[in-house]
Amino acid sequence: MAKKAPAGGHERTAMALYRTYRPHTFADVRGQEDVVAVLEAAVKQGKISHAYLFAGSRGTGKTSMARILARALGTHDEDVYEMDAASNRGIEEIRELREGVNTLPFSSEYKFYIIDEAHALTKDAWGAFLKTLEEPPAHAIFVLATTELERVPETIQSRCQVFRFKKPSHDTLKKLAQDVAKKEGASLAPAGAELIALMGDGSFRDTLGILQKVLTVSADKQLTEAEVAKVVGAPSSAQVNNFLRALAKRDLAEALAVFHKALVGADPRVFVLLCVAKARGVLLLRFAPKMEGELGEQFSPDDLGVLKELARSTSSGQAGNGSAINAALLAELLTALIETPRAPLPQLPLELALYRALG
Repeated sequence: MAKKAPAGGHERTAMALYRTYRPHTFADVRGQEDVVAVLEAAVKQGKISHAYLFAGSRGTGKTSMARILARALGTHDEDVYEMDAASNRGIEEIRELREGVNTLPFSSEYKFYIIDEAHALTKDAWGAFLKTLEEPPAHAIFVLATTELERVPETIQSRCQVFRFKKPSHDTLKKLAQDVAKKEGASLAPAGAELIALMGDGSFRDTLGILQKVLTVSADKQLTEAEVAKVVGAPSSAQVNNFLRALAKRDLAEALAVFHKALVGADPRVFVLLCVAKARGVLLLRFAPKMEGELGEQFSPDDLGVLKELARSTSSGQAGNGSAINAALLAELLTALIETPRAPLPQLPLELALYRALG
């Protein structure tokens, strides 16, 4: 059932990094400028809705934003209640919540309810909760957070202000990793930050989780690309570059050999993910060379040199065919990336992609 939120504060304990560096004010929030602008204006103007629905993929800051909104409204911790609908999803829990809503706050203007994983509520629970949303007491504010907006009934959505949280950009995650590493007294190599951001896959929480693992295994807090790669199961840059060179020459046998050698210490999906990122870089340099500066912030000087070399290449050893690093190949690599997690043999999707592209 709903429980009071733990006391806030920037505690320096053995907590996970994503909790230690969770934003505490609107100014601290990264990558959700549109949401911040509307909520901040609503607080300043006193135009507060009784119900909000925050929708977005995991780790995008929905629950943190809800707590920030509560704090901005001057709601004390004892009047903030959090409920995990994934484990409290039935009608009895909602009935208990409805009864509690009608009592006045302890010491704040509002009683603030945060319902996480709201999509997990049962049909009967939604029906009971709808009555509260239709006629809420003046002192009650609800924030529903969900990763699956389509599972929230339209009748609920229509009674909430809906905010869609976007995934943070690669640059936002990279900057986050660098800033937090510095605050933890560590030196994070730019290439290492790039890899952490890439593996963070649009999630603040996952990005900081990876950084924490790297910090844990590092003896001197000099976080190199190699240390990050070891933690996330990434191949070396040289292996990915050699794989791309083989593709450019349409050398299927060599590409397969490089891939399988890399699998001795690398995760197949991570290998494909890095190949997608670099193949994209090759095509951008070929068709939009003015983006070299932007790509120079994403790749190391050595890697950027390899990508420029491949972007210039039009020779394949087979007259008239051109480089095999083209849009069709990138599409095949992207398909392999999507299919790898659910394949019975994780190396199979990339092998099939190579057979289709080069066979």
